[in-house]
Amino acid sequence: MGFEPLVNKNPLRVLKIGQNNKQMGLIMARAGLGKTALLVQIALDAILRGNNVIHISVGESIDKTKMWYDDILQFILQDAVVDNPHELIEMVQQHRLIMTFKESAFSRARLEERLNDLILQDIFKPNCLVVDGFDFDSPNRDGLEDIKDLLDSMNLKAWFSAVSHRNDDRISPAGVPAPCHEVDDLFDTIVLLKPEPDHIQLDIIRNNGENTEDGEVLFLDPATMMVKKS
Repeated sequence: MGFEPLVNKNPLRVLKIGQNNKQMGLIMARAGLGKTALLVQIALDAILRGNNVIHISVGESIDKTKMWYDDILQFILQDAVVDNPHELIEMVQQHRLIMTFKESAFSRARLEERLNDLILQDIFKPNCLVVDGFDFDSPNRDGLEDIKDLLDSMNLKAWFSAVSHRNDDRISPAGVPAPCHEVDDLFDTIVLLKPEPDHIQLDIIRNNGENTEDGEVLFLDPATMMVKKS
């Protein structure tokens, strides 16, 4: 592909992304801290490693989601030397599909129906999903387990975003805040976004099934929302 340097130098290598075909990841933060920006960078990393990605946006428009990709790609092209930038942009367009759901319409049955429509008609066969805006406040554990079972049966990796709330102090033994404190065991990788005075730190709670304590520190640059190493 010619984009291997972008993959190898990506700070997201710390997250061991791609080492497990059935991985489920979770990004948590309060509203407006960069969950979508991080999901888009995870999706782009998957594409650069040869995967097809469906970006599921719950409650948002296709145009708004596409703008995130356009902005992140421009920052990548500013920071890295890419001989043929138009080829990178075209590759992302070919290997990414944006799918929207109304908040009340996202379920295993509806997701399975739409995925099968794409796959059986040979329109698009994903390897990875990113799900932005999933409502962890409403569904019960059984509902999330049902979606995980679907992902496993289709051999799909998936990353979800979740909104934590300042006034809810419930937390799991692993350190995962509500509303995901009772379902955190379903996720192989969990990252919390924590605001600091001059950046947003990525607090890696679990990394590909392994609990983490010390390691490389990642953060989001608040000016660009790009992942950096400290």
